Amino acid sequence: MKKRTIKTFEEAEAYINETPRFTTKHAMEDTRAFLHRLGDPDRKMKMIHVAGTNGKGSVCAYLRSILETAGYSVAVFTSPHLVDIRERFMVSGELISREDFFRIFLKVYEALDWVALEKTYHPSYFEYLFFMAMLYFGEKNPDFCILETGLGGRLDATNAISQKALAVITRIGLDHVEYLGDTLARIAGEKAGIMAADTPAVIWDTCPETTAVFQEKAAGLGICAHFVSKKDYSFGKIMNKTIDFSLRTGYYGYISLTLRTIAAYQMENAALAVRAIEALDRGRTITAEQVQAGVEACFWAGRMEEVLPEVYVDGAHNEDGIRAFLETVAQDNRDCTCRSLLFGMVKDKDCESIVGRLAESGLFDRIAVTSLRTERGVPPKALEQLFSRYPHCTVRLYGSVREALTSLLSDRQPGERIYAAGSLYLAGEIKELVSHDKF
Repeated sequence: MKKRTIKTFEEAEAYINETPRFTTKHAMEDTRAFLHRLGDPDRKMKMIHVAGTNGKGSVCAYLRSILETAGYSVAVFTSPHLVDIRERFMVSGELISREDFFRIFLKVYEALDWVALEKTYHPSYFEYLFFMAMLYFGEKNPDFCILETGLGGRLDATNAISQKALAVITRIGLDHVEYLGDTLARIAGEKAGIMAADTPAVIWDTCPETTAVFQEKAAGLGICAHFVSKKDYSFGKIMNKTIDFSLRTGYYGYISLTLRTIAAYQMENAALAVRAIEALDRGRTITAEQVQAGVEACFWAGRMEEVLPEVYVDGAHNEDGIRAFLETVAQDNRDCTCRSLLFGMVKDKDCESIVGRLAESGLFDRIAVTSLRTERGVPPKALEQLFSRYPHCTVRLYGSVREALTSLLSDRQPGERIYAAGSLYLAGEIKELVSHDKF
């Protein structure tokens, strides 16, 4: 491979998108060595590391919102992006500019050993973006840097950082079993890899099987693991597209919280984030009022997001995510005459099980299945065949997300509510369409 002359943001993004064709994930030692070559920018920051199967991005968003409400500057590295690759790099609520993206891209690019590249290290897609984040955030010098793992934890590129202020682990579910293991305990073992000595860990108490794994890891590190579960909060009410609930905390006692969403599963993520803030701050600088204001102000795109009036997009893309999505739909009892579902998936998910959950829920009067703008997408015909096992389901096929959404909106009945779920690719395509077109 030869070094190119890359002159624009578009060329830089294209190069990163091409990396899966000529490189793959590397050993942790190689990732750490290249981070050191870049000057160890991570050492300048207080790092909050977030892993888990579902809810990582939402927990990052709640953490950021609370910290910023309390007056701290915060950098956040998340994945994947929905529309714009720059969504992955956020500092004080602002996306990285195209100019800074290109400039930081070149810093990583020039650090590669082009003389011996065939025999030495070239970052994978995710690793390249991680290195860019560390360089950019290091320049900005935030009070805190929040890192969301890409896949797993123990061997994830983000685990190359040298020190952490806090480790947070969200709900564990069966996803990416080909990489992380085919049991909850094995997956938990990979996620537990972000736990570190002298670092508080706050963990969602998924089930006894995973809790035992985290307790054993904590004991080995000599740290105390703080577990959060549904027993710690109680649902209040849904009103005006908000959720009120109360949370039992350590430093703040019982506090009332309001979420500006209809997504019931966000109570879990907000609760975990609040307890994480407690473990981080210990009630020294962040008040209960700032926690409440930060939670209420939080917004996380693509998670039961209302993109058009009574059109909700949710990034649920695995079995546990679909479970949470369906619970929210079932609880959303506001005036509604009927419900429709726009659905699309990628091939590395358990399509059969997810389709079964959706069909058996009986929540949707009609279902539109569509192809996605990615080679990984499941053909609509294959999805239709899975739904055909459930005769009560009314299913229509569409060749594109645009065609499906246009049809659902044009045939919409008075009082009909439309939901979209199955893939973050689907969520991204819908958000992009809505931002450019008038439906």
